[in-house]
Order: sequence, then C-alpha cells, then structure tokens
Amino acid sequence: MNQTSHTESNMRKVALTSLAGTSIEWYDFFLYGAAAGLVFPKLFFGEASPTTALILSFLTFAAGFIARPVGGVIFGHFGDLIGRKKTLVIALMLMGISSTLIGLLPTYATIGIAAPILLTVLRFAQGIAIGGQWGGAMLLVTESAPKEKRGYYGAFAQAGAPVGVILANLAFITVGLFTNEEAFLSWGWRIPFLASFVLILISLYIQLKLEDTKAFQELESLEDKTPQDSKVVKSSPILEAIKKYPKRISLAAGAFLSVQVTFYILIAFLLAYGVETTDMDRDDLLMAVLIGCAIMVPTQFAFSSYSDRNGRKGIFMAGAALTAVWAFAIFPLMASGSFLFAVIAITIGLTFLGMMYGPQAAFFAELFSTEVRYSGASLGYQLGAIVGGSFAPIIATLLWKNYDIFWVSVYIAFASIISLISVYMLTETFQKDLND
Repeated sequence: MNQTSHTESNMRKVALTSLAGTSIEWYDFFLYGAAAGLVFPKLFFGEASPTTALILSFLTFAAGFIARPVGGVIFGHFGDLIGRKKTLVIALMLMGISSTLIGLLPTYATIGIAAPILLTVLRFAQGIAIGGQWGGAMLLVTESAPKEKRGYYGAFAQAGAPVGVILANLAFITVGLFTNEEAFLSWGWRIPFLASFVLILISLYIQLKLEDTKAFQELESLEDKTPQDSKVVKSSPILEAIKKYPKRISLAAGAFLSVQVTFYILIAFLLAYGVETTDMDRDDLLMAVLIGCAIMVPTQFAFSSYSDRNGRKGIFMAGAALTAVWAFAIFPLMASGSFLFAVIAITIGLTFLGMMYGPQAAFFAELFSTEVRYSGASLGYQLGAIVGGSFAPIIATLLWKNYDIFWVSVYIAFASIISLISVYMLTETFQKDLND
C-alpha cells in the first residue's frame, strides 16, 4: 500500500470512528429528548397536570444544555493541553455511564421527589459529556483531513446528530412494536437507554486504535523544541481563547442559534404538539422525524463538499434564510393531520438546517488557532446551544399554549435572522491551513 492509499485509509478510519462515536453520543442525548416529550412527564412528574408535567420534563431536558458550556470549558481546557483523543474518550465514557444509569432509574411512584432530582443530575452529566464530545470528535476529523476535503470529512462528525436521532427514534419505535402502552411505560422505555453501554466500548476502541491529530502533535513537538528558559507559562486555554477571539466566539454562537432552535422544535416539540393536536400517534411522528433525519444525512455531506469548493459562508447564510421562510410553512402542514405533510414539514426543515450544520465543523475549526481551537470552537458551539436549544421546546410550548402556534414560527424566523447576520459578520475561512 502506497503512502497516499495508507493516508486515505487512515482518514476513513478516523472519519467512521468519529461518526460511530458521535452517533451513539447523540443517540443518548436525543433519546432523552424523545422520552422528555413522551414518557418522563407521566413517570417522573406524575402528580402535576399534563401541561405542567410536560414543561417540567422539558426543563430537565434543558438541564443538559445548561451543562454543555460547562463541558465545553472543562474538555476544551484539557483538549488543548493534553490532546483531542484523550478528552474525547473521557466524554464518551461519561455519556455511556450516565445514559445507562437513566435506564436503571426508579420512577416517582417508587422513590418520590428523588426521582426527578436524580434524573436532572444524570441529564446534567449528559450535557457535560456532549459539551466535551463535539470539540474532540470534530477536531479529530478536521485537523486530520486534507484542506480540500475538510468540510466533507467534518460532516462525518456532524452526521452523528441526525444519525443519533434516527437511532433514538428507531429504538422507541422498535420497543413500541413489541410492547403495549402499559409495558412500554413500565419497562420498555428503559431498553434504549441501557443499550448506551456500547458507547463505552467505542471509547475504548478510540483510546487503543487511534492517534491524536497531526495539528496537535505538531503543536506538542514545537513546544518540546522550545528552550526551557524561553517557554511562556500558559494560562487556561479557555481564557486565552476568550481573550484572543471574543468576537469570533460570540458570532459563532449566533451562527449556531438557528440550527439549535429549529432542530429541537422539529425533533422534540413537534412530538408533543402533533400528538395533542392531530390524529397522528407517537409512532407516526417518530417515523416522520426519522425519515427527515435520514434525508438530512446525505444532504449534509453534499452541502459540506460544496463548501470545500465555494466557501462556508454562502451556503451557511442560504440555509439560515431558507429556514426563516420555511418556519411559516411547518405548522400549517402539521395542522393538516396528514403523515405525508408532516414528513414534508420536518424533512425540508432539516434539509435547510443541513446547509448550516454540515459545513459547521470545518467552519468553526477554521476560526481559531491550534493552541485554543478546542476551547474556542467548543465555547462558540455550546453558547449557541444553551441560548438556542436548551429552552426552545419550553419557549415553543409557552408560545403555543399562551398565544398561538404562529408565534413559534416567528421565534424560528427570528433565530434564523440572527444566524444570518452573525455569519455575514464572520470572515471566510475555507482556504485556511489548520497547521499554521
């Protein structure tokens, strides 16, 4: 095997491993989102009214997002100091353990108020894990990829999100096929969470089989060659990133806003909304989300490859603009009660999000220099997540219940306009050398 073939083979291994790890990681994170809309209100907030229980359940869902910047700070710090691979392995282990424990958690009927408290703690741990995982997985592929294919290979890390949704929804649909409603609420919902144990095995494979990225290895080599008396004592990489790139971090967070708000409304809020307002049942809506995510995956790769040739900003801004317009079509289509129209509403929405989310790994990596790249990219990403994703289902529920579903469309459009402006204010990055 010649050197070029060996490099391509190794790159495929890195990309597929990143996809596997992020898919299972996001599977755990989104599994909670589906359960928060369908299961947890009944099992962990049983004494509250249905609407209050749903809001409380979505608040525990939000706890994962509140924790994400914490995870970004912690894992960003160590990712820039000790390497991308080690911190990614720890993040995957934390997620696998937290999700497995959720599957073993007693309900409110068994241990009372301790049940929702423990559920929130484990959800917080999930958030810390996902906050650290994205930076590690994203840099593992983008810092290893050739410059002319950085967007394409970065999409492997990004594809973990829709693939995770597919796996989570398939898990609930499959369990639902073999259990009745009583059995599903009693024990069936636990099976998908207990399956998260496989994430621990993937993390062990990464630790044993993969090397750290070339960019980080070169940074370490450069530091090793620096004379001891010439070395500068480093402050925290996260503080260095904030000091060096405050505007880029803020604009990166703004750029991510539309993706987060729209994505969690499409995959979490619409489950509760559709079941309550249409004749579609839980499995119909889970299947609609599954189809939308299945189509989102290949389109993400297409948009990411386009960004390698034509730049990140144009395709990203187009996605934000189209999402703002499509926001006003989603709920009229859902109101029809037609499964086909529900699939169209979700699929087109997710496709427009793919125009932003696919190239995002490469775009965010290119915004920051190697010594603070994990911290800077993670902080921008996770700040956007907490502002956009954490409270999106709650805000959507409050707007729907207190005003009208039309205002949820306004909410999506407003977030998309902020993203459009944020990306416009960032510089084009697609020709940058990450090893500089």
